[in-house]
Amino acid sequence: MTPSRDISRLLEIMAALRDPESGCPWDVEQTFSTIAPYTIEEAYEVADAIERNDMVDLPDELGDLLLQVVFHARMAEEAGHFDFGAVVEAITQKMIRRHPHVFGDETVRGKKLAKGMWEKIKAEEKAEKAARHAAVEGPNGVAADNAPSLLDDVPRALPALMRAIKLQRKAARVGFDWDTAPPILDKIEEEIGELREAMQTGAEDKVREEYGDLLFALVNLGRHLDIEPEAALEAANLKFLTRFRHIEKRLAQAGRDPASASLDEMEALWQEAKTAVPKDQAQVTHLMR
Repeated sequence: MTPSRDISRLLEIMAALRDPESGCPWDVEQTFSTIAPYTIEEAYEVADAIERNDMVDLPDELGDLLLQVVFHARMAEEAGHFDFGAVVEAITQKMIRRHPHVFGDETVRGKKLAKGMWEKIKAEEKAEKAARHAAVEGPNGVAADNAPSLLDDVPRALPALMRAIKLQRKAARVGFDWDTAPPILDKIEEEIGELREAMQTGAEDKVREEYGDLLFALVNLGRHLDIEPEAALEAANLKFLTRFRHIEKRLAQAGRDPASASLDEMEALWQEAKTAVPKDQAQVTHLMR
């Protein structure tokens, strides 16, 4: 088996890895559920390479993500559900259908997508998908308490922050939303008060619930401020990492480490770090690559 730029070679490799007799034992025993976490992880590694603008790592990371698609398609083919060709057909059909101004006839080609057309196309797709589910599951395949919802197509496997913003955006399309950002600040203050009350009771479940409500409200505020929570939190992570490394560096210069320093000493160095951020952050970013 030799490497190739042809996708068919990757499909052959996956088929060989999954062969019950001669394949790799680890690959053979995998299922959709066991592979799903790796799929999510590979998507994050692609995003990380893009964030670092690393054009050396990016082809490898995209390849790893592609492998996940091939892996799932192979398991589906073995179970008689669909094959990789069906995956390609589904996405090409969706892209052509959603871009009539690019792939349509001469009367629409070259024009901008008409207002409301995107939502209309997606609604048609959702109806067709529901019909396919009904064909597979039968007329009684969906329980009454599981009736279709506007929020059904927000994947449960998404990271919680990303899922929260998608759920909020979906609800906002039908008017279930704050008009402006300031009232959300009031809501956040309300949630903080409820969290304080829960903490006083010592009930762990209630504390967790109120903490989650507070996070959800903060995500909502970010949406209204046109801020992606994931990106904002990652920026905060980098800021924290940068300033903590400054603390470590300054203590090391005195032959010490954070474990031997008091909180007041570290707080003073933290404040000092704020003026040294540009230089230190560049160093940290370089080390993370």
